[in-house]
Amino acid sequence: MQIETRAKLTRYAWLSIAAAVVTIGLKATAYWVTGSVGLLSDALESLVNLAGAVMALGMLSLAATPPDEEHAYGHTKAEYFSSVIEGVLILLAAGSIAYSAIQGLIYPKPIESIGLGLAVSVLASVINLGVAQVLRRAARTHNSASLEANAQHLMTDVWTSAGVLAAVGLVALSGWQVLDPIIALAVAANITFSGVKIVRKSAAGLLDAALPPEELAAVQAAIEGQLPQGVQYHALRTRQSGARSFVSLHVLVPGGWTVARGHRLLERVEAAVRAALSGDVTVFTHLESIGDVASYEDEGLDRE
Repeated sequence: MQIETRAKLTRYAWLSIAAAVVTIGLKATAYWVTGSVGLLSDALESLVNLAGAVMALGMLSLAATPPDEEHAYGHTKAEYFSSVIEGVLILLAAGSIAYSAIQGLIYPKPIESIGLGLAVSVLASVINLGVAQVLRRAARTHNSASLEANAQHLMTDVWTSAGVLAAVGLVALSGWQVLDPIIALAVAANITFSGVKIVRKSAAGLLDAALPPEELAAVQAAIEGQLPQGVQYHALRTRQSGARSFVSLHVLVPGGWTVARGHRLLERVEAAVRAALSGDVTVFTHLESIGDVASYEDEGLDRE
């Protein structure tokens, strides 16, 4: 993907920021009129949504920066920093929610103006749901870790809101005030799970995790489809760096081949690999003689 196209993804971060500001106001209003700690937990998570959206904006802008002498492979990994930090913020929000819920268990307060509070919170959830779907589609189209984490966080917020609304409704029907903080604790547990999942996935990207199995299989099929009889390959390595995929391999050809013939084969292999994967793909190939013993000394990452 061209750098200019990548830079346009920041508009989705601005959309997320706008949605976070609006929903914070709506959920804070819902808490103010009801006094529900469940709705307070919802408002606190929206603060994290805002922080995550701001971080996504910064990292998407950095990821779109062209390669330079100090960063010859580009800045695409910047998106992983955004999603890691967003995951950590989610965990902090879960702690705040749990604290508020425990306070609600120790010092219970009656919920007031339930109808108005629910109406305001439902409106905020609808906004989050719509924005989350837009971000999710953009993340899949452009293979963006930042937008994916942001969309997942917003969907967590939507499900959290649904649980909180159910709790407030149950309190209204049963009169059991204790249900409100109990549901808030469940919300905190759910958010914790989501935060851990985001952090783990982003950390894998920072650690140069290989492409997913289905993509690796597609790469292998593309390579094998281009190799004529008597030609082999080894040392296939892949990694994901933000929106860019990296693939490297060694192709072993008969020693009698000319450099030009081997180069034409490598060009076909590289084109097939790029066609097999979506998004930005960088392919490195190395030509070796199939009959040279030294060709088999670098199948591992480092030569012994």
